[in-house]
Amino acid sequence: MGTTFNEQFDQHGAWRRDFALRLKQLGEWARTHRLADAAVQGQLQRLEAQVRADKVTVAFVAEFSRGKSELINALFFAGYGRRIMPAAAGRTTMCPTELGYEPDLPACLRLLPVQTRLEPLALAEWRERAAQWTRIDLDLQDPEALAQTLEKVSEVIRVSQDEARALGFWHDETPEDNPLPDAAGLIEVPRWRHALINLAHPLLEQGLVILDTPGLNAVGAEPELTVSLIPQSHAVVFILAADAGVTRSDLTMWRDHLAPPEGSSVSRLVVLNKIDTLWDALSSPEQIEAQIQRQRAQSAEMLGVPVEQVLAVSAQKGLVAKVSNDASLLAASRLPALEDALGQGLLGSRRAILQQAVAQGVGDLRTELGRVFNIRRRDLAEQMLELNGLRGKNASVIHGMRIRIEQEQGEFDESNARVQAVKSVHLKLQREALQTLSASNLKIILSQLAQALRQPGIKLGARKAYLDTFAELRRVLKSAISASGELQTMLSSSFKQFNAEYGFSLQVPTAPDMTRYEAELLRIESNHLQYLSLGNVLRLAQPAFGERLVRALGTRLRVVLESAANDLELWSRAAMAQMDAQVRERRRSFIRRLEAIDRIQQAATSLADRIAEIEASEQQLERQSRQLQGLTEDLLEAVDQVPQRPETITG
Repeated sequence: MGTTFNEQFDQHGAWRRDFALRLKQLGEWARTHRLADAAVQGQLQRLEAQVRADKVTVAFVAEFSRGKSELINALFFAGYGRRIMPAAAGRTTMCPTELGYEPDLPACLRLLPVQTRLEPLALAEWRERAAQWTRIDLDLQDPEALAQTLEKVSEVIRVSQDEARALGFWHDETPEDNPLPDAAGLIEVPRWRHALINLAHPLLEQGLVILDTPGLNAVGAEPELTVSLIPQSHAVVFILAADAGVTRSDLTMWRDHLAPPEGSSVSRLVVLNKIDTLWDALSSPEQIEAQIQRQRAQSAEMLGVPVEQVLAVSAQKGLVAKVSNDASLLAASRLPALEDALGQGLLGSRRAILQQAVAQGVGDLRTELGRVFNIRRRDLAEQMLELNGLRGKNASVIHGMRIRIEQEQGEFDESNARVQAVKSVHLKLQREALQTLSASNLKIILSQLAQALRQPGIKLGARKAYLDTFAELRRVLKSAISASGELQTMLSSSFKQFNAEYGFSLQVPTAPDMTRYEAELLRIESNHLQYLSLGNVLRLAQPAFGERLVRALGTRLRVVLESAANDLELWSRAAMAQMDAQVRERRRSFIRRLEAIDRIQQAATSLADRIAEIEASEQQLERQSRQLQGLTEDLLEAVDQVPQRPETITG
């Protein structure tokens, strides 16, 4: 069946660490040889951060009692020899739960009280308020104690109908969806709004994030799940019960919250769990297989996905098989097929995206370092030409040469005003571009949407308000793109003049690709418009709920616009750093040329010595250039290679 998801993820993590180490060693080599100017350092840091911080999020979504937590146990935590996530009969995970790893925190469970729903803050804002979370440290050496602690995500409290209504778990307009009151008229609701589990698990340490979500009612009541957390996951595993197939509530959840936009269905896997309930001693293996295949085909048709994306498994038998090391039971559980689909589909696509970005970054880095080498080659060639012209010349000619170099130096220093003028215009255009993407501008844009959702009663105009908001956001992004184009045109013209007048080799870096941010805006808009088309019209009638929705939107949009602004600013800084580096190199060149003339004037033998020094410098520069070529080629080859232990870079 091939390697398991765990093994493939381990290989993915090893590849990332291997590549990041090679990149770090290249940076150290560049700094040792004084090649790492601000532009080069910025590219190195971005590449290293991109590789090291790459996260892969898998969201598990299902109605209650579909075996979702058991599947998570079987896929990721069988190594503990027992269940870690609560997976007893009935409703277990009562609140959205994220499992990940933050090295700055101890192993712990953090729980956000459900009462925070009464306040308009978005979940992302609550994450920054550590004091509001209940934290319980975890003992990873005691699996039983660990499992007992994690059972807290199943805790419930009983509240009055008014409290349940305020918290979003009771709706007078849809009584058929409300939970049954107990004898005292109290309603059972989750005790916690959200849970964060920090574990030093090998997969989590390597960047895997697992999102375990509760049933339909809880998902609908927490807008950030639908409009932020689930859409931003790299894969969504939707779990059904094999014996029941697609129920009405399953179909509602899929259509309202999970149905992928056109062309992105590869990010969804549907799992028919509990196929062991179909293992009937009175039925032949062929009959059981035929029943499973019918359920797969029917589920695929009802959900509108290819049948290949519907996998049948038994999470419970798979977990038992792994714990007891029973190969035949593991094969019967069909869990390896799901692991293979996750590994090949999810990790394959994530690694392809990362590889493409890294290959582009390495190519840009090599170009930038190559430009530094070219500057130094030209500098040495000019010095060699001058010194060869002094062979056999008398002292007056040498003195005249010194005067000419001083004049060139003075003229170049006078050009500093032009350089500063270009910088001033550049900074002005950069500020204008960045201002359009600023948090303050975003706040102004969202204020109109917030006002529309704050109106009392049914928000019939909510959809139009969203459409207007996103139209304005697209205009803002296009404005930033236009400003960056104007900036690129200005720099291109200025660089061309500097190259002609001063022999520079300035080249405007390729402008950042903003189309991905336009695509991200479209995805966010689709998520929110889909949410508006659900049975959420009544929820939107509550001003507090609408405000939470806007805050959730603002949190996600802020990340997009900040990322676009960072790309634009880094690109702009790289262009300026290139100009500063060449100005700095030219000034050093004048100093070296004058020093050479002074040494030649002091002793006749110094001319031959200086020529020999330059020849040696040229040879050393060529060696370094070949080393750079070899190191960057190794990096590009490592992009597609199975992880290897890198050798220490020397030379």
